[in-house]
Amino acid sequence: MNEQFEVIKSTGEKAPFSLKKLKASLKKSGASRQVVEHIVQTIANELYPEITTAEIHNRAFALLKKEQSTFASKYKLKKAIYELGPTGFPFERFVGQLLNYSGYTVEVGQIVQGFCVKHEIDILAENSDCFILVECKFHSDKTKKSNVKDPLYIHSRFSDVQKLWNGADDKKLLKEGWLVTNTRFTADALQYGSCAKLFLLGWNHPKDNALKDRIDRFGLYPITVSTLLTKREKDFLLSRDVVLCRQLLGDRFFLDHLGVSDTRKKKILEEMKMLCTLNNMQDAID
Repeated sequence: MNEQFEVIKSTGEKAPFSLKKLKASLKKSGASRQVVEHIVQTIANELYPEITTAEIHNRAFALLKKEQSTFASKYKLKKAIYELGPTGFPFERFVGQLLNYSGYTVEVGQIVQGFCVKHEIDILAENSDCFILVECKFHSDKTKKSNVKDPLYIHSRFSDVQKLWNGADDKKLLKEGWLVTNTRFTADALQYGSCAKLFLLGWNHPKDNALKDRIDRFGLYPITVSTLLTKREKDFLLSRDVVLCRQLLGDRFFLDHLGVSDTRKKKILEEMKMLCTLNNMQDAID
């Protein structure tokens, strides 16, 4: 197998093809070692100069889908997060569900009075100890990172709300401000977040506890990972605030509203159940 090929990343940059990274991403889909080796061998034999990571991902996805749809679904996780757009509101609901399953009571889209002005807050979350204020930054462009302007803005809003909030005697303290994005942060954004004590959660940050890790840990896959639901069906479910596979398992009557046949409904629900029970996930090739 030749690892000397250069691939074109989504940013347009060139990078050496990494056999190790491809194998790791395939393993995390839940596929067996034999399936992984077969797919790696197939893709390695098909490489050509300046192939894109998107082309490699699409080929791996197609090969995984032939083996089992749930492998393919998990492999496309990063793409599925982008499909929660373009408005970003389903992403806020999705982040809210991640917090809910992490032990928080969550309210989405709240108006909160600050010391100076009122603020529309994406997510206000409460646990047994305190409240946290969460703002979400959704990017439909996978090459776009959240730069330092985002944490600067969020931190100023958090500080204004916290100043008034923590002056009251009858409330739990508002202790943390969070900024959550579906992409990555620039170095300046990370530096400011660390200095200002603003928690930054991105696709690959912080290490081992990033957005992709949390999704995997709790098995909280968005419905957009499904290979069986059509785009129209996904859009319908998202418009009804059904953003997780496990939500659809609980609210399966929505499939009747969509006119899904009993045979197809059974296959969809089997896919949802498999996705909720498998505990590994795919990291994007780049």
